[in-house]
Amino acid sequence: MNFRLYRDLLTIVPVRRVLLVGMLARFPHAAAGVLLTLHVVLTLDKGYAAAGAVAALVTIGIAVGAPWRGRRVDNVGLRKALIPSVISEAVIWSVAPHVSYEWLLVLALIGGLFTLPVFSVVRQSLGVLATGEKRRTAFTLDSIATEIVFMGGPAVGAVLATSISSAVGLTLVGVSTAAAGLFLMWFNPPTRSVSDGTVPPHDVEAAAAAVVTSAPAHLREPAAELTQAAAAADGGGPANSGGLLRRAAAAFSWMSVSVAVVFVVAAGAGLLLASTDVGIVALSESSGDPGKLGIVFAAWCAASLVGGLLYGAMTRRISPMLLLLAMAVLTLPMSLATDTLSLALLSIPGGLLCAPVLSAASERVADLVSEERRGEAMGWYGSALTTGTAIGAPLAGAAIDTIGPWSGFVFAGAAAAAMALLTLGTRAVVLRRRIAV
Repeated sequence: MNFRLYRDLLTIVPVRRVLLVGMLARFPHAAAGVLLTLHVVLTLDKGYAAAGAVAALVTIGIAVGAPWRGRRVDNVGLRKALIPSVISEAVIWSVAPHVSYEWLLVLALIGGLFTLPVFSVVRQSLGVLATGEKRRTAFTLDSIATEIVFMGGPAVGAVLATSISSAVGLTLVGVSTAAAGLFLMWFNPPTRSVSDGTVPPHDVEAAAAAVVTSAPAHLREPAAELTQAAAAADGGGPANSGGLLRRAAAAFSWMSVSVAVVFVVAAGAGLLLASTDVGIVALSESSGDPGKLGIVFAAWCAASLVGGLLYGAMTRRISPMLLLLAMAVLTLPMSLATDTLSLALLSIPGGLLCAPVLSAASERVADLVSEERRGEAMGWYGSALTTGTAIGAPLAGAAIDTIGPWSGFVFAGAAAAAMALLTLGTRAVVLRRRIAV
């Protein structure tokens, strides 16, 4: 391990700024989840199922909107791409607390679609500013910063909702996020290298060729096949049809089996984290000591922070698939907890691998996808993570309602382990085929 990597990286002023603005922009939304839940339950006098529906619509909006927001960053630049998000964040979350539940559902979906793309922008920029071992350290620092944010954000949201009002809290979320977006526009961190050989977006065929040429060697063959397939399908056919095929090939020429595998890992990580989150709440409430819930989350997030620091200092790469598998297995013992203290202690082993899993997956995407498509790829990565979260929470909740609180952790570990094994098996098959060829 080389902890000097952190010092060397933090001496780069743009990297420090990107990490700082990432923390500032994530903090309001870290509080928003609790604020929305308490607003629906306390202010609108609805149940937790109704609150879950609002959260689900926000999640769906984020999952659908993230690739589109990333593509806009690739095509028109960061500043223009963020304008709709800055406006919508300020308007929607200022209006949402004052409408009926039905209209809140609509606004939640729209708000998710136009959410400030902090995750993809920060990771895309760090992928440009840091290379080699520094890139791993940069992504790890971002994961650590995220852990710090989520150690404090939900607590602040709960205080605002119970001590002042959920309406004030949600309004502050919108205004603060919009301010962070304006700061991002002013700072305008790089999302491409200066000499990335950018191709005008209107020249679709040239763009496809550029992507194939500039992609890593192991991606060129699949990308070239896509482009050739589009050209073959165009032979003798209507010009419009061929043009559409070429556009489709160019739009996803960055996709490969390796990238898809990383997206599955991201979905597995989201499922594991969301399911564990629900299990922690359920077990704490069933033990009759929900007031100490913060102790468990503090231990879990602190472990992730320590694990991230250690992983970021490593001089060798570890497969995100193996990290996810290890984290899934280490989550299973949490089902043996009998009270809040034992749950906090049992959360530490799995928590140690949380930040490393996300850092390794982000690093892998940055390595596999060329810069001119990296914003969209990071958007799809964020969508995969969000989709796993959206799937994990309700399924773990169903298991808990049917069997008991301990089953949430068993579901989380077993499902994530199955997804990790699936990706490992897929990679083995692909490698055997390449060797055979």
